[in-house]
Amino acid sequence: MKTRNTLQKNIILEQARRLHHPTAEEVYEAVFQVHPSISRATVYRNLKRLSEEGAISHVRLPDGADRFDSMTQKHYHIRCTECGRVFDVDMPYFSGLEDKIADKHGFDVNGHDITFVGLCPDCKIKKKRGQ
Repeated sequence: MKTRNTLQKNIILEQARRLHHPTAEEVYEAVFQVHPSISRATVYRNLKRLSEEGAISHVRLPDGADRFDSMTQKHYHIRCTECGRVFDVDMPYFSGLEDKIADKHGFDVNGHDITFVGLCPDCKIKKKRGQ
C-alpha cells in the first residue's frame, strides 16, 4: 500500500532527523513549534509509519521511552544510566548472531536489538566532580 507524503509527515520526518535519538514526545514538541495545529496522535501515527517505511529507525529500550533514529542501517546503541541519553555504538552489526541463536534454541530469529548501558562521558565528569 502506497502512503501519501503530506506536509505534516514531512515536518515530522525533518524534526525526527534533526533531533538526536528523540522520543515521540520530543518529536511532537519540536513539530508543535513549527506546526502548532498538529495533534500528538498525528505525530505518533506518522512516526510509526515512517519507521515502518524505513525512513527512520524505531529504537526500543527495555527500561525507557522508545526512541527514533535517523540512521536506518542496523547498528547498536548505548544508553546513559544517569542522564538517559542514547548514543550510537561504532561497531559492526553481527548479522550472523541470529543463526547461532536459531541453531541452538530452535527459534526462527529475524533480527536482534542490543542496547548497552553505562555512564556517558559528560555524566562521568559530573560524577567525578561530585555534582
